[in-house]
Amino acid sequence: MRNIITLTGRELSSQFYSPIAYIVIAVFLVVSGIFFATTTFLAGGPSNCRPLFQLLPIVMVFVLPMLTMRLMSEEFRNGTIETLMTAPVRDIEVIVGKFLGSFIFFLLMLAATLVYPFLVSFYGPLDIGLTFTSYVGLILLGALYIAVGLFFSTCTRNQVIAVLCSFVLLAIVTLLADFLVRQIEGTPRVVMQQVSLLSHYHDFARGLIDTNHTVFFLSSTGLFLFLAVKVLEFRRWR
Repeated sequence: MRNIITLTGRELSSQFYSPIAYIVIAVFLVVSGIFFATTTFLAGGPSNCRPLFQLLPIVMVFVLPMLTMRLMSEEFRNGTIETLMTAPVRDIEVIVGKFLGSFIFFLLMLAATLVYPFLVSFYGPLDIGLTFTSYVGLILLGALYIAVGLFFSTCTRNQVIAVLCSFVLLAIVTLLADFLVRQIEGTPRVVMQQVSLLSHYHDFARGLIDTNHTVFFLSSTGLFLFLAVKVLEFRRWR
């Protein structure tokens, strides 16, 4: 546990020294602010941020791969992975530390959006339950996105390849899968709903916390972290 805490602190500190991280924050807040102004903060609208919460996962598809692309790729490219691998830490501790550092940074970035519900509350009673469940859904979804990005960053030393692979996979299971759910019927639709990340997230944005969706996000995040550990083990012994 001590090694994980140390690696988490190291990764979190490196995020604050990375110009890419600040670009990610700026893009995320600017785009989410535009969505908030054009879909949520409107005269006569309901006292909740549901329209914004339904759009934030799409923004995350584009920005979180940029946040995660350097996690392991930069270690491989700069040669610092050799120092890390000879240190008395296990592969799983490296991956978990990298993940937690980026996840905490994401939480700080997401916390900045709390200003939107705060503004809405000035114009009517805020739906606190819906706001809470929506943030729970965004946190679970963000954790999965970060795990996917970390996996691809572990697979290659090229950050461009890492970000492109992450974006393509996330776009498929988030945007394309959700589009297909709306277009098809019957058994294929049921199957696609299980694949679509937005289908699992929508209940959170409606004010519901479903155990099945929560387990899906946590198990999927654990799966990609497990795969990242295995890839790192392979690269160590190759």
